[in-house]
Amino acid sequence: MNSPADTQRTTTRDNADHHLGDVLARLAGPNAVARDDQREAVRALVVDRSRVLVVQATGWGKSAVYWAATAALRAAGSGMTLVVSPLLALMRDQVSAAERAGLTAATINSTNFEDWDEVLAAVDASTLDVLLVSPERLGNPRFAARLPRLLAATGMVVIDEAHCISDWGFDFRPDYQRLARHLLALAPGTPVLATTATANERVTADVAAQLGADTVTFRGSLARTSLRLAVVGGLGALERWAWVGDALATFDGSGIVYTLTVAEADRLASFLQSAGHSVASYSGRLEPADRIVVEEQLRTNDLKAVVATSALGMGYDKPDLAFCIHVGSPASPVAYYQQVGRAGRALDSALAVLLPSESDERIWEYFASSSIPDPDNVQRVLTALDSGNTTLASIENATGIRRGRLEGLLKLLAASDIVDKTRDGWLATGSPYVHDAAKWDLLREMRNAEANVMRRYASSAGCLMKFLQQALDDPDPTPCGRCSVCTGVFPEPGLSPSEPSLSAARLFARGADVIIEPRKLWPSGLAGRKGRIVGCGEGRALAFADDPGWSTELARFNGADGIIDQGMADGLIDVLRRWRNHWGERPVAVVAVPSRSHPLRVASIAAHVGLVGKLAVIDALRQSGQRPPTEAASGARVAALLGGLELVDGVALPAGPILLIDDTYRTGWTITVAAALLRDAGATAVLPLVAHQLP
Repeated sequence: MNSPADTQRTTTRDNADHHLGDVLARLAGPNAVARDDQREAVRALVVDRSRVLVVQATGWGKSAVYWAATAALRAAGSGMTLVVSPLLALMRDQVSAAERAGLTAATINSTNFEDWDEVLAAVDASTLDVLLVSPERLGNPRFAARLPRLLAATGMVVIDEAHCISDWGFDFRPDYQRLARHLLALAPGTPVLATTATANERVTADVAAQLGADTVTFRGSLARTSLRLAVVGGLGALERWAWVGDALATFDGSGIVYTLTVAEADRLASFLQSAGHSVASYSGRLEPADRIVVEEQLRTNDLKAVVATSALGMGYDKPDLAFCIHVGSPASPVAYYQQVGRAGRALDSALAVLLPSESDERIWEYFASSSIPDPDNVQRVLTALDSGNTTLASIENATGIRRGRLEGLLKLLAASDIVDKTRDGWLATGSPYVHDAAKWDLLREMRNAEANVMRRYASSAGCLMKFLQQALDDPDPTPCGRCSVCTGVFPEPGLSPSEPSLSAARLFARGADVIIEPRKLWPSGLAGRKGRIVGCGEGRALAFADDPGWSTELARFNGADGIIDQGMADGLIDVLRRWRNHWGERPVAVVAVPSRSHPLRVASIAAHVGLVGKLAVIDALRQSGQRPPTEAASGARVAALLGGLELVDGVALPAGPILLIDDTYRTGWTITVAAALLRDAGATAVLPLVAHQLP
């Protein structure tokens, strides 16, 4: 005869099974059948109130586990489920999915601040089944103060895309790890579910360890039978653009075209639009409201494709997404698997094509170095904080660390409680920073190993799906029989684009304008220069970063000093022709920024512009003293420029705008100081023109 405890356990288990069946019917139709691991995971959460980790392929049904567990726990009188989700696009899809599952859901994120009070009132009234929060909310003091109140009303915690909390995860996010640690520490005895589709054995073990020693793990095969993988290698930058253009004209359905950088996403989207394709670009720079519009346009097939960075990735829900094309290879096979996993979730067949780029490894190195803390930079940040610099701008100014790297470093330090974000900015907590060289060296080795896998994948050294399975430590990696290696078949347009598409790409790339936005404010503490910068107008560059329109010429340009390539010289004249429609008044003279490293190159640009434009080339500026330190804080660098760059004695400038010529542009401070000096000498406006804007 069963004891009351056994009877209660059976009732609770049956209740869990019932709610799983109901949720699956709502989400996938009345004939949907629960997978064994789905059933066992829900039981572990509802019956045993365990901490559970689910590592299963995209489309397996991980969300059904937490919606079913939520429904069962709420029916039994438990509090709401608190879901931590790393991306706004993912959160929006999860709110919709929760509602389809019969649950009431809401979100707290950076875009709906005005709704917070209403959402928190629903939490207090226990009328909310699911609350989704983004990890960066912990950096908001208002939210952090309310976290204990939220946890008191929480019946289950879900950490979605849990590979983000692992140091070893391809998309490690310090602020996510920090929030997860707070939740796990403040919610003892509460069921916890962590899910991901992209975790190898090391990441799985790390996440399970963070959840606790008694974590129950459900891990299955990560192979995707609906994906047809292909690699088309050996293409140049413009050939890749043209290949994508041809592919969009032949591929069925709609999809995502991934790029490694924001600049490439914007450039490629603009080219595809010019070729008549219905596409939009998508990156972290896109305003939240605009992101929603683009996501919905893709979901409803109003767009053929979205050209996106990794900002459109995890959890974006479009089951009939027909293809993913990568223009450039991610550094990690796990990251690549995650992104191509968007496709084919409800299709029998979907395409995932990689077009590797010659610049991939340089981009990999940049992102790899930015994810590992430099102890010297850490010390500079802590020194700046101790000196009273609390805002991002003031810390950037005091340290000379570029904004993107600085933000990443502060998040990393916050995850270790070395710094904290308050209403007034960033503060040091007083905890010492200890650089774990062994840990970061091991991470660097792992990243290198992953990069080696992607090199072999890009060279088609074996079955492509098997490569991805092995990278994810799949227990049964086998040849897929469908990829371009297994079959020798490539999607249209095959191994090379059409000549008309290539010609169109070349024409477009060389006609695109690169706008240089002027610096707005002088760094603090400069003698004689403070506040708003007056003098430097909007400028133009021929090329930005690894500009595909000029890749061959830039390879020569970035070598030894010498006269500028004729093609680039003519390209600069084309830039001026397009630019003149935006001038209020035609420039009256040309001035070159004096260069220590490439004097011939800069002088030849100025001479060519002056000759073609019939403008006087005036030797108005000279350098003296030591070269300004490139890695110094902005204030120190600008002070050195102001001390070393000066007007030539007795120089006279004609009245009117001046074209200010330089070969490269990165921080903009050299151009800014030179422009200020020219304004001091009587120039009515200064218009910068450079050959290559560096990222």
